[in-house]
Amino acid sequence: MSAASVFILALGMSVDALVAALSRGSGSRRPSVRESIRVGLLFGAVEAITPVVGWAAGVAASSFITAVDHWIAFGLLCAVGARMLYEAVTSRDAEPAPRAAPSFAVTLVTAVGTSLDAMAVGVSLAFLEVNILVVALAIGATTAVMAGGGMLVGRLVGRRFGRIAEFVGGLALICLGSMILFEHLNT
Repeated sequence: MSAASVFILALGMSVDALVAALSRGSGSRRPSVRESIRVGLLFGAVEAITPVVGWAAGVAASSFITAVDHWIAFGLLCAVGARMLYEAVTSRDAEPAPRAAPSFAVTLVTAVGTSLDAMAVGVSLAFLEVNILVVALAIGATTAVMAGGGMLVGRLVGRRFGRIAEFVGGLALICLGSMILFEHLNT
Protein backbone atom coordinates (compact mmCIF):
# COMPACT_ATOMS: atom_id res chain seq x y z
CA MET A 1 0.00 0.00 0.00
CA SER A 2 1.50 3.31 -1.06
CA ALA A 3 2.03 6.25 1.27
CA ALA A 4 -0.69 8.15 -0.60
CA SER A 5 -3.13 5.28 -0.03
CA VAL A 6 -2.27 5.15 3.67
CA PHE A 7 -2.82 8.90 3.89
CA ILE A 8 -6.19 8.71 2.12
CA LEU A 9 -7.22 5.81 4.34
CA ALA A 10 -6.17 7.67 7.49
CA LEU A 11 -8.16 10.73 6.44
CA GLY A 12 -11.19 8.64 5.55
CA MET A 13 -11.12 6.76 8.83
CA SER A 14 -10.70 9.98 10.81
CA VAL A 15 -13.73 11.75 9.39
CA ASP A 16 -16.24 10.11 11.76
CA ALA A 17 -14.17 11.27 14.73
CA LEU A 18 -13.87 14.75 13.21
CA VAL A 19 -17.64 14.94 12.78
CA ALA A 20 -18.22 13.78 16.36
CA ALA A 21 -15.68 16.30 17.66
CA LEU A 22 -17.16 19.12 15.56
CA SER A 23 -20.57 18.25 16.93
CA ARG A 24 -19.28 18.09 20.47
CA GLY A 25 -17.40 21.37 20.07
CA SER A 26 -20.43 23.09 18.58
CA GLY A 27 -22.77 21.78 21.26
CA SER A 28 -20.76 22.37 24.41
CA ARG A 29 -19.39 25.38 26.16
CA ARG A 30 -16.18 26.69 24.66
CA PRO A 31 -13.85 23.67 24.75
CA SER A 32 -10.42 24.29 26.24
CA VAL A 33 -7.24 23.32 24.46
CA ARG A 34 -6.60 20.77 27.22
CA GLU A 35 -10.03 19.17 26.74
CA SER A 36 -9.54 19.16 22.96
CA ILE A 37 -6.17 17.40 23.29
CA ARG A 38 -7.66 14.85 25.70
CA VAL A 39 -10.55 14.09 23.32
CA GLY A 40 -8.17 13.91 20.34
CA LEU A 41 -5.85 11.47 22.09
CA LEU A 42 -8.72 9.26 23.22
CA PHE A 43 -10.28 9.15 19.75
CA GLY A 44 -6.84 8.58 18.19
CA ALA A 45 -5.96 5.70 20.53
CA VAL A 46 -9.25 3.92 19.95
CA GLU A 47 -9.06 4.52 16.20
CA ALA A 48 -5.52 3.07 16.12
CA ILE A 49 -6.51 -0.08 18.03
CA THR A 50 -9.63 -1.06 16.08
CA PRO A 51 -8.03 -1.66 12.66
CA VAL A 52 -5.46 -3.92 14.33
CA VAL A 53 -8.29 -5.94 15.90
CA GLY A 54 -10.03 -6.18 12.51
CA TRP A 55 -6.74 -7.05 10.81
CA ALA A 56 -6.11 -9.88 13.28
CA ALA A 57 -9.57 -11.30 12.58
CA GLY A 58 -8.95 -11.00 8.85
CA VAL A 59 -5.56 -12.72 9.08
CA ALA A 60 -7.20 -15.62 10.91
CA ALA A 61 -9.66 -16.03 8.02
CA SER A 62 -7.34 -15.06 5.14
CA SER A 63 -6.27 -18.57 4.18
CA PHE A 64 -9.87 -19.40 3.34
CA ILE A 65 -10.55 -16.46 1.02
CA THR A 66 -7.34 -15.30 -0.65
CA ALA A 67 -8.84 -15.74 -4.14
CA VAL A 68 -11.41 -13.01 -3.49
CA ASP A 69 -9.54 -10.81 -1.01
CA HIS A 70 -9.49 -7.75 -3.29
CA TRP A 71 -13.27 -8.01 -3.73
CA ILE A 72 -13.69 -8.16 0.05
CA ALA A 73 -11.49 -5.09 0.55
CA PHE A 74 -13.42 -3.28 -2.18
CA GLY A 75 -16.78 -4.28 -0.71
CA LEU A 76 -15.95 -3.35 2.86
CA LEU A 77 -14.41 0.02 1.97
CA CYS A 78 -17.27 0.87 -0.37
CA ALA A 79 -19.86 -0.18 2.22
CA VAL A 80 -18.29 2.00 4.90
CA GLY A 81 -17.95 4.87 2.43
CA ALA A 82 -21.55 4.49 1.26
CA ARG A 83 -22.76 4.52 4.87
CA MET A 84 -20.83 7.72 5.47
CA LEU A 85 -22.33 9.27 2.31
CA TYR A 86 -25.83 8.22 3.36
CA GLU A 87 -25.45 9.66 6.85
CA ALA A 88 -24.03 12.91 5.47
CA VAL A 89 -26.93 13.32 3.06
CA THR A 90 -29.76 12.23 5.37
CA SER A 91 -28.63 13.82 8.66
CA ARG A 92 -31.16 16.32 9.94
CA ASP A 93 -29.55 17.24 13.27
CA ALA A 94 -30.83 20.39 14.89
CA GLU A 95 -28.38 22.75 16.53
CA PRO A 96 -28.24 21.89 20.24
CA ALA A 97 -28.11 24.41 23.03
CA PRO A 98 -24.66 24.77 24.63
CA ARG A 99 -24.12 22.19 27.37
CA ALA A 100 -21.45 20.89 29.69
CA ALA A 101 -18.80 18.53 28.33
CA PRO A 102 -19.84 14.85 28.25
CA SER A 103 -18.28 12.45 30.75
CA PHE A 104 -15.26 10.29 29.95
CA ALA A 105 -17.53 7.24 29.55
CA VAL A 106 -19.71 9.04 26.97
CA THR A 107 -16.62 10.21 25.12
CA LEU A 108 -15.16 6.68 25.13
CA VAL A 109 -18.40 5.17 23.81
CA THR A 110 -18.48 7.80 21.07
CA ALA A 111 -14.85 7.05 20.18
CA VAL A 112 -15.59 3.32 19.95
CA GLY A 113 -18.72 3.98 17.91
CA THR A 114 -16.87 6.11 15.40
CA SER A 115 -14.07 3.55 15.09
CA LEU A 116 -16.11 0.48 14.19
CA ASP A 117 -15.66 1.26 10.51
CA ALA A 118 -11.89 1.17 11.09
CA MET A 119 -12.29 -2.38 12.37
CA ALA A 120 -14.05 -3.35 9.14
CA VAL A 121 -11.27 -1.69 7.17
CA GLY A 122 -8.73 -3.60 9.29
CA VAL A 123 -10.36 -6.84 8.15
CA SER A 124 -9.92 -5.78 4.52
CA LEU A 125 -6.28 -4.81 5.15
CA ALA A 126 -5.54 -8.35 6.28
CA PHE A 127 -5.89 -9.43 2.65
CA LEU A 128 -3.38 -6.89 1.38
CA GLU A 129 0.35 -6.66 1.91
CA VAL A 130 0.41 -3.82 4.43
CA ASN A 131 2.28 -3.06 7.61
CA ILE A 132 -0.73 -2.84 9.92
CA LEU A 133 1.23 -0.99 12.61
CA VAL A 134 2.16 1.80 10.21
CA VAL A 135 -1.42 2.04 8.96
CA ALA A 136 -2.86 1.93 12.50
CA LEU A 137 -0.45 4.60 13.74
CA ALA A 138 -1.25 6.80 10.73
CA ILE A 139 -4.98 6.41 11.36
CA GLY A 140 -4.55 7.05 15.09
CA ALA A 141 -2.36 10.12 14.66
CA THR A 142 -4.59 11.59 11.98
CA THR A 143 -7.67 10.96 14.10
CA ALA A 144 -6.05 12.55 17.16
CA VAL A 145 -5.22 15.71 15.21
CA MET A 146 -8.57 15.88 13.45
CA ALA A 147 -10.66 15.17 16.58
CA GLY A 148 -8.68 17.58 18.75
CA GLY A 149 -8.84 20.28 16.11
CA GLY A 150 -12.48 19.48 15.44
CA MET A 151 -13.34 20.26 19.05
CA LEU A 152 -11.83 23.72 18.73
CA VAL A 153 -13.25 24.41 15.27
CA GLY A 154 -16.68 22.99 16.14
CA ARG A 155 -17.65 26.04 18.11
CA LEU A 156 -17.03 28.20 15.04
CA VAL A 157 -18.51 26.15 12.21
CA GLY A 158 -21.20 24.04 13.85
CA ARG A 159 -22.67 20.80 12.53
CA ARG A 160 -23.20 21.78 8.91
CA PHE A 161 -19.51 21.48 8.03
CA GLY A 162 -19.37 18.07 9.69
CA ARG A 163 -21.79 16.63 7.13
CA ILE A 164 -19.61 17.91 4.29
CA ALA A 165 -16.52 16.34 5.87
CA GLU A 166 -18.34 13.03 6.29
CA PHE A 167 -19.44 13.12 2.65
CA VAL A 168 -15.88 13.75 1.42
CA GLY A 169 -14.55 10.99 3.71
CA GLY A 170 -17.10 8.54 2.31
CA LEU A 171 -16.05 9.38 -1.23
CA ALA A 172 -12.40 8.91 -0.28
CA LEU A 173 -13.07 5.41 1.06
CA ILE A 174 -15.03 4.41 -2.04
CA CYS A 175 -12.17 5.68 -4.22
CA LEU A 176 -9.62 3.78 -2.14
CA GLY A 177 -11.64 0.55 -2.41
CA SER A 178 -11.91 1.07 -6.16
CA MET A 179 -8.16 1.65 -6.44
CA ILE A 180 -7.45 -1.60 -4.57
CA LEU A 181 -9.79 -3.54 -6.84
CA PHE A 182 -8.34 -1.94 -9.96
CA GLU A 183 -4.75 -2.72 -8.88
CA HIS A 184 -5.55 -6.38 -8.20
CA LEU A 185 -7.54 -6.90 -11.38
CA ASN A 186 -4.78 -5.37 -13.52
CA THR A 187 -1.84 -7.38 -12.15
